Amino acid sequence: MTSILIKNIHTLVTLNEARQEIRNGAVLIQDHEILQVGTTAELPDVADDVLDLHDRYLVMPGLVNTHHHFYQTLTRVVPAAQNCDLFNWLTTLYSIWSHLTAEGVYVSAQMAAAELILSGCTTASDHLYLYPNDCTLDDEIRAIQEIGLRFHASRGSMSVGESLGGLPPDTLVEAEAVILKDSQRLIEQYHDHRRHAMLRITLAPCSPFSVSPDLMRESAALARSYPGVRLHTHLAENKSDVAYSLANFGLIPGDYAESVGWLGPDVWHAHCVQLNEASIRKFGQTGTGVAHCPCSNMRLASGIAPIRQMLNYGVPVGLGVDGSASNDTGNLLQEARTAFLLARVRDCDVTAMSARQVLELATLGGARVLGRDDIGMLAPGMAADLIAINLDRPQFAGALHDPVAALMFCNIDRVDYSFINGQKVVDQGQLTTVDLDVLVEKTNRIATEMVTAV
Repeated sequence: MTSILIKNIHTLVTLNEARQEIRNGAVLIQDHEILQVGTTAELPDVADDVLDLHDRYLVMPGLVNTHHHFYQTLTRVVPAAQNCDLFNWLTTLYSIWSHLTAEGVYVSAQMAAAELILSGCTTASDHLYLYPNDCTLDDEIRAIQEIGLRFHASRGSMSVGESLGGLPPDTLVEAEAVILKDSQRLIEQYHDHRRHAMLRITLAPCSPFSVSPDLMRESAALARSYPGVRLHTHLAENKSDVAYSLANFGLIPGDYAESVGWLGPDVWHAHCVQLNEASIRKFGQTGTGVAHCPCSNMRLASGIAPIRQMLNYGVPVGLGVDGSASNDTGNLLQEARTAFLLARVRDCDVTAMSARQVLELATLGGARVLGRDDIGMLAPGMAADLIAINLDRPQFAGALHDPVAALMFCNIDRVDYSFINGQKVVDQGQLTTVDLDVLVEKTNRIATEMVTAV
C-alpha cells in the first residue's frame, strides 16, 4: 500500500456535502482513494510521498468531461469546414474521416487526453461512432489506459446512410447486427462496474439522423441487461436536427427519445440546445442527463442551451468539450468558463450562473451524468482524482480575496499537478505518462495524411 500526503494547501475546495473550502488544507491518499481530508495541522505528517505546496496552490476535485470525439483532434480547423453549420460541417468532414485508421484512433485519443488532463480533466467520456478501415474501440481504450485518464468509452455507431435518408455516406455506416454484436463484446471484455473503476463502456448510437429507431431500442435493451452500462447520443443540437426528427419520425427530439426508451437515469444526451420546456421538464422528472458543450454550439452557430432552465427542473447537467473539430480545443477549464459566462448572456441575468455553480457542473454534475458516486468531490472513500493550480501566476494577481471564484472569472488554462487514481500524471505542469513532443509530431503527421488523402 502506498500513501501520499498533500499538505499546506492554500485553499482546498472539497465540493463535499457541506461544500467546505479549507484554508491551509491537506489530503491524505492511500493507494487509489482518499483516506483523509482536513487542515494540515489535523492530518498525520507521515506518508510514503509528501507534496508540500507551501501555501501557494488551490486544490480541488478533477474535472469531468461528459462528451468528446477524440478522433476529431486530427481534423481541427479544416478550411472547408470553418464556416459551416452542423449538417454541412459533417458532410464536409465525412470524406476525410473515412481515411481514419487504427493508428489515428490511438494517437488522436492520447493527444485529446493529454490536452484534457493538462486542463484539469481527470475523467472523460468519448464517443467514437465511425469505424472505417482497421479502426476499433479497442485502439482508443489501449491509448487511454496508457496515458492514465479515468475513462468512459462509448461504442458509437451509424447505421443509416444517405441511401436510406440519413446524413452519413453509406461507406461509413455499419450493419446493425454487427454493431450490436461488437457492443456486447466490448461490454463483456472491458466494462468494470466496480467502485473506482478506471474503465466503463457506454452504448452510443450517434444521432437521430444516422441510426434507426430499432437500433436505439435494441441498444437500450442490450445496455440495460448489464449493470452500470449507460446510454448516450446527440439530441436537439440545432434547428436542422429538430426538423429532421419532425420530418422522419413526426416527433420533436425529446418525444422521439422517449418513444425509443431513451429517457431515464441511465441516459445522457449531448447538446440539447433546442430542447423545449416540456421536454426539459420530462428530463428532470426522469433523471435524464445532458452534456453541455457551449464552445461547439457557438462555433457551429447551433444556439445556446437553456442550462439555467434545465437546472431549475432538476436535469443532471455536466460539461463537455465536444469534438476537437467543432470546438477546436479540448480545454475543460476554458469550457467551464465559457459555460459560466454564456449562461449569463443567454438569460441576460448575472444570477443565471455563479462561479461556484459552474465548478459544480464541471465536477459533481459530470459525475452524476456519468452515473458515478465515487468522483467529483474530495472526501474519504472517494477516488484519488484531484488537481492543483499555482495561485502565484499572473492571472490570479489581485484576485486572491476569492481564489475559488477566480478559477472562472479569470482565464486559467492549465493545471500544475494532477493525480488520477492516486497516480501523479501532471507534475509541475508536465505530463508524466507520455512524451508530449513526440505525440504532437505524430498527431500532425497523421492529420496531414488524412486531409491530403481526400
